[in-house]
Amino acid sequence: MKKYISTLAVMLCCSAGFVQADDDRPIVDASRLKDEKSENSALPTLYLVGDSTVRIGGGNKAMVGWGERIAPLFDAEKINVVNRAIGGRSARTYFTEGRWQTVADALKPGDFVIIQFGHNDGGRVGDPSNKHRADAPGTGDETLPDKMEDGTIEQVHTYGWYLKQFVTSAKAKGATVVICSPIPHKNRWENGRDFADHAGWAKEVADKNGALFMDLTMVITDAYRKLGMEKVETYFADKGTHTNEEGAVFNAKCVVSGLQGLRGNPFKRFLSKEGRTIKAYRN
Repeated sequence: MKKYISTLAVMLCCSAGFVQADDDRPIVDASRLKDEKSENSALPTLYLVGDSTVRIGGGNKAMVGWGERIAPLFDAEKINVVNRAIGGRSARTYFTEGRWQTVADALKPGDFVIIQFGHNDGGRVGDPSNKHRADAPGTGDETLPDKMEDGTIEQVHTYGWYLKQFVTSAKAKGATVVICSPIPHKNRWENGRDFADHAGWAKEVADKNGALFMDLTMVITDAYRKLGMEKVETYFADKGTHTNEEGAVFNAKCVVSGLQGLRGNPFKRFLSKEGRTIKAYRN
């Protein structure tokens, strides 16, 4: 219990300040988005699941998620790439809104799912400024109550609990799952690392439930460090969360680099000519 309280306190210090100072992560109106679907049902499909750093979808053309620029790195004659990410969601709200269920229902044996949450998952459960997106910290089965606007109480599960639901249901359909830690913020990669807690929880869930884990935070961090801050700053379209066109293309290549470095390299045979030129990430 002491460890749980300590972890929660750290999250409040680190995450709540960011939400209040840089709340440029609005909840995208889903009615304005059209769900992408597989072009060829005879092929395996790669589903992308996540928040606005994967797919903006909010009408702001200056901001682009990496998932919106990754399709050219895959061979469309070998695999479909379907981006089901949506802005403003956490692992919690992607689950409670039924978005994950629509992905799970569409999965078939041989499909793949890449999952990346974290940007909207921090902060204190019950804090109105978090817009009922925060998860409880950790990977266990404990819950925290969150009073909703209509007066009902939602029992909020841990970040890891939601990820586990994604993994187990996808694997039950015969799909391969990759859980990613989040892309780093603009100003949180030069010294130390961003999203240490979420990366640790994601890896734990992946290791215990038969999924693959990619530390995308560090894949991109290491690439940023080779470029330097002056260049990296040109990749962002806001204070430090969302990339522009150039940044999205760069991060999409980093994702493929990370995928190439996964155990067994399950994506190698699906990459396009351009994708195959990207070297595998080695930490």
